[in-house]
Formats: sequence, structure tokens, C-alpha cells
Amino acid sequence: MSTAHDPRPRATVVVTGSELLSGTVSDANGPFLARELGRLGAVVTRVLVVSDRPEDLRSALEFAAGDDLVVTSGGLGPTADDLTADVVAEFCGAPMEIDDDLRGRIHARVAGWAAKAGWDGPALDAATAKQARVPRGASVLEPVGTAPGLVVRREGGPLVTVLPGPPRELRGMWPAALESAPLAGLLAGAGVPEPRMLRFAGLPESEIAATLREVGAELDLSRVEVTTCLRRSELEVDLHPLPGAQDAADRLTAALLERHRRKLISDDGTTTDELLAAALLGNGWTVATGESCTGGLLAGRLVDRAGSSAYVAGGVVAYSNEAKTALLGVPAELIAEHGAVSPQVARALADGARERFGATAGVGITGVAGPDGGTEAKPVGYVCFCVTTADGQVIERDPRLPGDRSDVRERSVDTAMHLLLRAAGVTGPDAQRS
Repeated sequence: MSTAHDPRPRATVVVTGSELLSGTVSDANGPFLARELGRLGAVVTRVLVVSDRPEDLRSALEFAAGDDLVVTSGGLGPTADDLTADVVAEFCGAPMEIDDDLRGRIHARVAGWAAKAGWDGPALDAATAKQARVPRGASVLEPVGTAPGLVVRREGGPLVTVLPGPPRELRGMWPAALESAPLAGLLAGAGVPEPRMLRFAGLPESEIAATLREVGAELDLSRVEVTTCLRRSELEVDLHPLPGAQDAADRLTAALLERHRRKLISDDGTTTDELLAAALLGNGWTVATGESCTGGLLAGRLVDRAGSSAYVAGGVVAYSNEAKTALLGVPAELIAEHGAVSPQVARALADGARERFGATAGVGITGVAGPDGGTEAKPVGYVCFCVTTADGQVIERDPRLPGDRSDVRERSVDTAMHLLLRAAGVTGPDAQRS
């Protein structure tokens, strides 16, 4: 439960689904709910994944009974093994009842489709009746698919919010859950200062740990929660000050910025992708890619954002030497002299892409992703990058990137994004110079 020391509500997320435990499907709901609850000021103490067996869900609910909030996903369908609502009702001491109005609304949602599919009649009636059974006193959340959500409180225990399992339905229902009076009231009491996020590239966690130790020797940081997460080759540092700790958080932030500014991407959580999109749009630039070892991953990353057609001109995957020459105009003699993996060929790929697409900036990437193909001079992980621009900029790097084939390719994309940021005039991390 929340305390005077920390007024934030404590929450557990319980995700049901035997398919998640077998590895057949990856859980998308747990991370989404944890992020959302954290953003709203709750402390997520655990994310539990349990099977569809009622006894496993009961065990998870009892384990979380000391928290302020439990959010479940899954087990709300029309089949016999969808028992989340029944187990939650038992946990909360609320008998199940059929909500006739809800039953009618569910029936209206599916009747047309069911008639076309040929399973209207008794089967449909049984399915809608099952999904219209809700715990007495629960707040009902309107279905996004066919299953309603529920918000119900256990006497002397947590508020339980029950959501459907399909991620599209869960996310579609989440705003309604937040607007329900019980959950809105619980989250309104958090009263915690806004967290802040610093984003760095090329900065190991050990450096942040050293800074925290040094600052902590002179400043009480016990009421500032600091978490770090390495994502897409970037280190995210989250600071969550508790009430009364705003000044300590401000001073810690200033120390981190002072000591690690050269590696800073943003001091407000803005991502590389967001910064680059804004810079390209602001400059009126377009980008073209010439990729070898990354096989189109950079182009895919660039076009992943809505509106990217305004600044992405196009890209070419030129894997073979012949494709490099035929599609991007890389001279065959250049490849013969320096090798396909070389700074010279990376620049030719960048120039070729920029010229072929009439873009403002071109990016060339060629490297040894592995696991084979490395030499003493050009080992696995050796990747050559070049960004050239219409105004004459040439930015080159040829680091050796760590990891397996997938790691090298993903880190290559990260590096190329940072080089594009630099070319576009955004002060970015000085992280890939060797």
C-alpha cells in the first residue's frame, strides 16, 4: 500500500494466457500497462504472467492483495476456459450476476456477423450470456470487441481492473478504464512531481553509477528513484523524485548533464527518431540510403514514423558488389582496390544514393555483420559509415561494433541515425568516433 513516505499507489499487473508461458506469443500487454501506470504516478511492483488455470490466477491475486491496484488482462472471452471475471469476483467477494442491458449491447455488436458466419442461435445466446455476467457492484467498461472490462474493489484490499487480452482491445479500452470513477480517484491521489528522462548514446551504465555514487556522497538521493535502461544502443536514465525531493532531483540532473553532456541526446526524453524527423523537416531535407550489411533496416527505421514521406526520398539495398556498381554507381575498381567493406565504398554508397534519388543527404553503410567473413584487418563487427550532403558535408566513421549478427546490424542503424543527426545540425552524442 502507499505510505506517507511514498504516496504513490502500488500496482501489480497480472497477464493471463498459457500461450504466453509456452513462448508461442509474446506479451505486449504487461509492458504497455506498466508504462502507462508509471506515467500516471503508480509504482508498478511486479508484472506477473500466469496460465489460464483458475488456481494460478487466484494465487497471483492473493500475492498482490497488499497493493492498491491490480490490473489483469485476458480470460474474458466466451469460452469455458475464460474465467478471469469469475475468479476476480470470488477474490473480491462479489457474486456474479447477468447484466441484461450489457447482454443486449454485446448481442447487438455481434449479431450481424454471427448470422453471416452461421453460428447465431443458442451458441450466440450462450456466449453473450457468459460475457454479460459481471461481479455485483462492478463498474462495467464497454466492450471494444465482445468482452466488457470491469473495475471492482475487494473490501479492505486492492481495486481490481479487468481488461481483455487482445492488445488492440485492451488499448482501446484503457482510456475508459482511466475515466472510471474508482480508478480515476485512486490515480488522482498520487501527487508526485513529474519524472524526467535523460537520454545518452555511447555512455555505459557504469559511468552513470559512478556519478550517482559521487553525487550521493554529498547529497541525499534516498527520495529520488533512478532507473537506467539500455534501448537501441541508447542509455535512458529516469529520475522519479518523491514529494519533497524535487531540489535533490534537480541537482542530480545538473550533475549528470555537466559530467556527460558530450554523450547527451536529449534532456527531456525526446528520442533520436523524433529529433531527426524534426531536424529533417525543419531543414527541408530529404534522405536516401545505400545499405549493404543492414539490408534496408535503416530505411525501415526512417519510414517507421508517420509523415516520413516528407523527408525520406528512397533507399537501395546493394548487397553484392555487382549491385553496388549497377544500382548506386560505385566504381568496380574502387571495390577492387579497397574492398567492399571500406570507408571509400561507404562514401560512394552515400553519394550514389543521394544522386540517384536527388536527396539532400545520402547515407552509406557497409560492413561485416558476421558470424563469418571477418579478417584480421576487417573483423566481424567492422562497419563503415558515411553521410554526405548536398552542401558538401562528409561525416565518416568506421567503428567495430560488438555483438552477434543481429546486434551489429541494429547498432549500425543506431550509429547511422546519430550521424544523420549530426549532419542535420542537431547537437548529438559524440559517441561513435572509434
